[in-house]
Amino acid sequence: MSGAVAGAESSLFPVENLPYGVFSGEDGGRRIGVAVGDFVLDAGGAARALGAGREDAELLSAPLLNPLMAAGPPRWRSVRRWLTQLLSEPGNASLVEPHLYARASVRLHLPFAVADYVDFYSSEQHATNVGRILRPGTEPLPPNWKHLPIGYHGRAGTVVVSGTPVRRPWGQENDVGDPAPRFAPSAKLDVEVEVGFVVGVGSSLGESVRADSFAEHVFGLCLLNDWSARDIQAFEYVPLGPFLAKSFATSISPWVVPLAALQAARCEPPPREQEPPPYLAEAEPWGLDLRLELECNGTVVSRPPFAAMYWTAAQQLAHMTVNGASLRTGDLYGSGTVSGPTAGEWGSFLELSWNGTRPVRLADGSERAFLEDGDVVAIRGTAAGTAGAPIGLGEVKGQILPAPRRA
Repeated sequence: MSGAVAGAESSLFPVENLPYGVFSGEDGGRRIGVAVGDFVLDAGGAARALGAGREDAELLSAPLLNPLMAAGPPRWRSVRRWLTQLLSEPGNASLVEPHLYARASVRLHLPFAVADYVDFYSSEQHATNVGRILRPGTEPLPPNWKHLPIGYHGRAGTVVVSGTPVRRPWGQENDVGDPAPRFAPSAKLDVEVEVGFVVGVGSSLGESVRADSFAEHVFGLCLLNDWSARDIQAFEYVPLGPFLAKSFATSISPWVVPLAALQAARCEPPPREQEPPPYLAEAEPWGLDLRLELECNGTVVSRPPFAAMYWTAAQQLAHMTVNGASLRTGDLYGSGTVSGPTAGEWGSFLELSWNGTRPVRLADGSERAFLEDGDVVAIRGTAAGTAGAPIGLGEVKGQILPAPRRA
């Protein structure tokens, strides 16, 4: 059925999707936008002009998503219901048209102010591959891996929107047999194909959030690239884990897809060898069948399947708060690298090149063990839609710039 925006129903951004972002036009003013077809709807402008409720219009007129996210599920449903009704009716085309911008003509910004950033390690295949690469001859999975979602805290201040260039970081690195580490630009710069989850409703310090309360707190998801300097990581991560190897940049897509758009993508996670502890139990699991792809310089090198993730986003949220740690509006947490069982489904060059021993061939004939200066990396994704066609999760892209000069 056609709606108020021509071509939307045959695109990756039909009315059943309606992801939120922040954009600016020629005047430079930032405003909340909703992706529909090849356009961005100025949500605040449309709400003020076309009869949305006063509170909905105020939330949609903010320059960031944080006020809308903090308003909670009843308000999320109210706003989505109004947008869906407005954009589903073909007779509204002339009313909507003044508030539409061609998506290719606008600038997209970081859609929300990031409060905290946490990243997990929840793909069994990825964790197994990394164990085999970095600890050959030993059990690849850490002994605690199937008992809890392993994670680390990152830097909220270095989360950037898609399209932001990423500078190669400096750090200490040490090859096997070297008498001492050296300080140098990373020679093993890598990507991690991930999905990010965005918290809308916070919680109080000392309060834990149950896995079954996931949809009461999480507003939606985005695509995420947890850039990683593998040589720096290998030297620093014992005993406390990633630090400088990860904190220089994390890129996210500009669109936050609401959980309400993802109901058709829900699926059961992989079978478990043992029941998780009660705080990680889910009555209705939040596994998600998302199709992702990793592209380097125009060549798709991997298609990681998110449905294979061992720990769900709801379990990650429960684990993140079980000790009483509080949530804040704008908290972002990453799924961890998404990898499937075959080489064409691995979500990092560490795995794809097996730590540089099996370089990946690109369409132009060049090979990559890890990223080189000038390389452009893109992650894209889709999910099953309720109408039977896929809906888009957008794209997160970044280009590698040379390391800054040091005095």
